[in-house]
Amino acid sequence: QVQLVESGGGLVQAGGSLRLSCAASGRTFSVYHMGWFRQAPGKEREFVAAISWNRVSTYYADSVKGRFTISRDGAKNTVFLQMNSLKPEDTAVYFCAQGAKSYYLGGYTLKDNYDYWGQGTQVTVSS
Repeated sequence: QVQLVESGGGLVQAGGSLRLSCAASGRTFSVYHMGWFRQAPGKEREFVAAISWNRVSTYYADSVKGRFTISRDGAKNTVFLQMNSLKPEDTAVYFCAQGAKSYYLGGYTLKDNYDYWGQGTQVTVSS
């Protein structure tokens, strides 16, 4: 049974930083792409960042490019999201997700290309 467990959310002032972690278990971590999405109250869940299974490629939403960094550690079966220069509009529940197909390249922004999701962690940025 695949499990994704996020941690690291919290309350931070604008301009501050947070580092989210997502620990994966239940199937071979290294062959699936991983992504982060977020959902603000009353809004659709949106893509934030993704990293390919082989760690060669990373992708970011325009709204976070240059401020957020996604990475993965195969030894720990964990994906990270380093968030710097946080803004109030970054406030949301952040979800990690694991790719639906092994060794798959591309389509990282699409929710349909992920089949397992974590429970989410709240990030609140105060102005």
